[in-house]
Amino acid sequence: MILFACVCGMATAMPLAAQTDGDLVPVAVMGADTMPLYILEPVRVEAVATGKAKRNAAKADRLMRHVQKVYPYARITAQLLEEYGHDLADIDNRSDRELYLKLAEAELRAEFEEEIKELTVSQGRILVKLIDRETGQTSYDLVRQLRGSFQAWMWQGIAKLFGNDLKGEYDPEGDDRLVESIVLRIENGELATVPRTPRTEKASARLAKRKARLYRKYGIAPPEASTN
Repeated sequence: MILFACVCGMATAMPLAAQTDGDLVPVAVMGADTMPLYILEPVRVEAVATGKAKRNAAKADRLMRHVQKVYPYARITAQLLEEYGHDLADIDNRSDRELYLKLAEAELRAEFEEEIKELTVSQGRILVKLIDRETGQTSYDLVRQLRGSFQAWMWQGIAKLFGNDLKGEYDPEGDDRLVESIVLRIENGELATVPRTPRTEKASARLAKRKARLYRKYGIAPPEASTN
């Protein structure tokens, strides 16, 4: 291989090589310096990232982090609502239904209240959409179904705090297609969700007190704690 080196300020064509572990390595000489040369594979540059492209990339990263944070809330909400709906189907007595819904409210408060307060505006908007995705119902539908016997603090609180339209539906093929792609990556195990902190002892104690007050109000003995 013929390499070009600069000697005394003049370009001179001269074959140069150094021996390393039995192999000849091309080198370049610049004055008193000798540097090894390595041939890289050619890289085709299609375009240079513009400022707009960088901003869009940063926006996509933020969206991914938001979805990773609030997706577990939507999943837990869907599981709890399915449990509540299953139980309510077997409760005919109006007073018993009212007590059950009050207990469900206390459970939701203990599960979400402190964390919901710490969400950003963007995270709250995404959560409302993901609740619709996971439950198949908009937050407005859930409030309408439970209104009168269940103070849907969660849905109303989110709406008031984040200024959302509770009638808005999740659109995985339209406005929410980027959110959907992130959720699918989470469900496929490609992305991890942000771990939720366990319910604090303070929150658990508050839940126990609320339940005790409700049982007293309705004149019903609280269930015995499990010893298992």
